This record gives sequence, C-alpha cells and structure tokens, in this order.
Amino acid sequence: MLSRLTIKNVALIDNADISFDEGLNVLSGETGAGKSVILDSINFVLGAKADKTMIRYGESECMVKAEFFVSENAKALTALQELDIESDGEIIISRKFTDSGKNSIKVNGNTVTATMLRRVTDSLVDVHGQSEHFFLLKESNQLKMLDEVIGNEVQKHKANLSVLLAEKWDIEQRIALLGGDEQERSRRLDILQFQINEIQSADLKDGEEEELLSIRNKIHNLEKIISALRDASQALTGEYGVLDGLHTAERSVSTIAKLDDAYQDIAAKIESLAMDADDVSQTLADLGDELYFDENEADRVEVRLDEIKALKRKYGADKTAIDEYLQKILSEHELLSDCEGQYAALTTERNKILKKIFKVCQGLTNVRKTQGSAFCQRVKEELKTLNIPHAEFTIDFNEYGEEDASRATQNGLDSICFLFSANAGEPVKPLGKIISGGEMSRFMLAIKTQLSAINEISTYIFDEIDAGISGKTAKVVGEKLADIAKNTQVIAVSHLAQIAVMSDKQLLIEKQETNEKTHTQVKMLDEQGKIQEIIRLLGGNVSDEFAYRHAEELLKQAQDYKNN
Repeated sequence: MLSRLTIKNVALIDNADISFDEGLNVLSGETGAGKSVILDSINFVLGAKADKTMIRYGESECMVKAEFFVSENAKALTALQELDIESDGEIIISRKFTDSGKNSIKVNGNTVTATMLRRVTDSLVDVHGQSEHFFLLKESNQLKMLDEVIGNEVQKHKANLSVLLAEKWDIEQRIALLGGDEQERSRRLDILQFQINEIQSADLKDGEEEELLSIRNKIHNLEKIISALRDASQALTGEYGVLDGLHTAERSVSTIAKLDDAYQDIAAKIESLAMDADDVSQTLADLGDELYFDENEADRVEVRLDEIKALKRKYGADKTAIDEYLQKILSEHELLSDCEGQYAALTTERNKILKKIFKVCQGLTNVRKTQGSAFCQRVKEELKTLNIPHAEFTIDFNEYGEEDASRATQNGLDSICFLFSANAGEPVKPLGKIISGGEMSRFMLAIKTQLSAINEISTYIFDEIDAGISGKTAKVVGEKLADIAKNTQVIAVSHLAQIAVMSDKQLLIEKQETNEKTHTQVKMLDEQGKIQEIIRLLGGNVSDEFAYRHAEELLKQAQDYKNN
C-alpha cells in the first residue's frame, strides 16, 4: 500500500506531506483545487513521462517521494531483486525533475531509469483515469485486458507459442539462405549468374585502373607535354644551347689538359656532361616523336574506366573487394544450384512447426473463450449491483484456419471485440459504439473489481470513477469501492457525497491565496470535518441542522454497510 506521499514544487503545491491508510481513501475538493495535481504527482513518481510545466512557477525543480509497504511475496519485491535492490517490504521511490530537463530517480536509495522504475511500480499501483476508458474502447487493447484477467493459464500457452515461433523463424532464415521457394530461388540464381558473368567478362587486371588513369592523364595534357619537351630540347640543342656551351668548354680545357692532371680530369668531366646532355637530347626527341593523339585509344580508355567504375559501385571498392564478392556469389550460386533436397526438407520441417503453432493457438483460443465467458458472467453480476440490471456483455472472437498459422504472433491468432448492451431488449454492439460515460465508469469498476482479486496490485487509484453517475447509482458505486477496499488499498478522487461517506480516510484539497500566490493544501479531515465536507458535496449549508443530520445519517448508513 501507499503509506505516504511527499510533494514539493509541483504546480500549485509548494509542499505537501500526505499520509494514506489501508481501505478507502477519498480525495475531494472544489473544482480546480488541485486534486489532479496530486494524481499527476503519483503518476510522476510511478514513472510517467515528465513535463517541465509541472514545476511550480518560479522554482527550478520539483520532487515527489512515495513510500510503500508490501507483503513479503509481492511481485514488486521480485522486480527489485531482479534489479539487485534490497528491500524488507518497504519501497521508497523519489523522483526529481529540473527545468533543464534533468531527471533523477531513486528506489531505496539506488539510482534507476524510468524503464526500471516502471518494472517495479507496474506491480504496485493501478491508476485508473478517464484515459483508461479510451484505452479499453480500442479493440486492440481488449485482448490484452482479457489475458490479464485469465492470467497464468494464458501465459503457459504463450510461452509454448514463443518457443515454436522462434523455431519457425530459424527455419525461415535457413530457407531464406537457400533463396526461398523455387520461384524465388530461380530469380536469385538468374541475378547471381548475371553478376558472375559481368565480373568475369570484365577480366580486371592488377594495376589496370591506375595504368588507364595515367594514360588518360597524358591524353588530357598532350599539348602541355609537347610544349615542355620542345622547350627542353631547344634549351639543350638550340643555338647557344647547353650542348654548344659544353663543346666550347671541352675544346678550351683540352688545350691545357696535358699541363696538369687536374686539367685533364676536368676535361674528362666536361666530356661526360656533354655526352649525357646529348643522350638527354636524344631521349627528348624520341619522347616527342612518340606523342600523338589517337581518338580511338582515348575512347577505349574512357569506356574501360567507366566499366571499372560501374563494377566498383556494384561489387566493391577495389579489385580485391570485387574478387572477394565474386567468390561469395560463386559459392552461393553453387549452393542454390544444388539445394532442392535441403529446401524440401526445411519446408517439411516448417509445415510441421506451423501445425504445432496452429494447435497451440487453438488451445489459447479455447482458454480465452472458456475463461472469457466466465469473466463476462462475473462482470454482468457486478454490473447488476452497479444498477445496470439488464447488462449483456460478451466477447466476439474472429475465425481463423490452419492456413493462417504463418501469421501467428506471441498473442496467437485471436482478435476480439467486447460487445455490450445496457438495456433489456437491445442487441449487443461493440463497446465503443454504444456505451455512455456513466455506464463506462461502472463497466470499468466492475472489471477492476474482478482484477483486484487476481493481479496482486496493492493499491488502486480511481480518478473520478463517478463521472456521469448520481443518486442511487452513486451509492452502489461507493459500496463497490468499499468492497474492493476490504482487501486492496483504494485512493479515489470524487465529487459525490455517496462515495465520500464510504471513506476510511477523507482528504480535503483546498486552494488558498497568500501573498498574491496561490497554494494547494491537503487536509486530513476528522469526523466533524468529514461531515462538513459531505454537506458541501450535497450542496447544503453547514449551519443547516437538517443538512447536518442528513450527513450524519449517510455516514451511519455507510458504516453499517461496511460493518456488515
């Protein structure tokens, strides 16, 4: 149960410390007093998405702390153990949120994430608000609700189904590696053969692309090369060029070469330079003679480079990668060309698994139908006590066959629709098309009454479960909440005296203005305060003796009901 809730700087609440008791705790107050702020705070500390707008104006952060006490076999304690968090039955959750968006969550002093927190709180508290009405109106959520009601028996079938689906997935992956069915495999073989032919016919050579790029570069710079070679040759062989100078120098030094060995050595070096220069000159001439523009060669280079580029784009960044890809598809082609036997064996195995899946789905459906029928009957009995005596409630199941087994999920093959009628003689129709607000509140309360006995939730929170009801119906709703509260803590927000009189603890939410600021306060009411609040809810005046006696009588009737 939730024993204590501490709220700081949430909306209109600057500081609140609220104690809750076992049984039925009722929160009441004027519209806009801040009842929704308390519920928002509870949702926040349970792991709901945080929003900066919840921080009180002028403050930089908000904080909510919730203290729970649970039994030693509670699911929440198991969830804590899985998170390696110790607890002796007390669970303290604190959560802070700053205006910068920083989120801090601790459970028994251990820092956790919002996802980890919800693993614990999902087993602690069930918050029912108007949004849950809309949740149940969606047919996609009704199967989830039914499975929650049935519990372990459904989970066993789902566990078996999960194993079979994993086996089916594994087989299908292996079939996919073989190219799927015969038609798919044939298409894949054609693709592979085309790719193999394209790569092999290209006959790429090592270093070929680099060589082609060099040739293309020369073609693109042909004029520049010719000009450079011509200028270099002219510098060596032209009039007054290098060769003329070297020959002149050679003749001059040779006249004195015999006079000294040093002169002879220098003459030899000049002669060698002249020979080298002449050799360079000849090489320049040869290079120049070789240069010419061949349009066909230029086209061949461009076509080949485009072909290599296309291969790289399709099959790999370079020749090594392309060769590796070729080996891979050659192996796959060989496998697919000789896999009829493997494909047939896997297909047979898959068909056997599908038959097993179908049988498990049938078993799951039978459980849902059997347990669902009993559940519908229990809900109808509850609705009779909630002043809908002629209620009809059934569950419509879709039909499916063995051929549908391939589309089975972990939920089986069922899709369902809740059908409801509140009035005698009226046919049942889909829940969302015919149910009124007041009927929906009572319908949800009937379902919660059934769930309270099986889902081990320690605290139920009802946000205006009395919406759309009044009079005698409000009285029976109050009694129903008291029934649930015998075994499970209930925290309810209500505007009706018929529900407030059933409370084991009454909390008044008030809005006050001090120093030009608005504050929400939570006050625990004593016996006199509770009487005054009931008078207010009835629209009476606390100074009216008749109203006072009426409130006392309602409280006495409520106490008699609870005592009995």
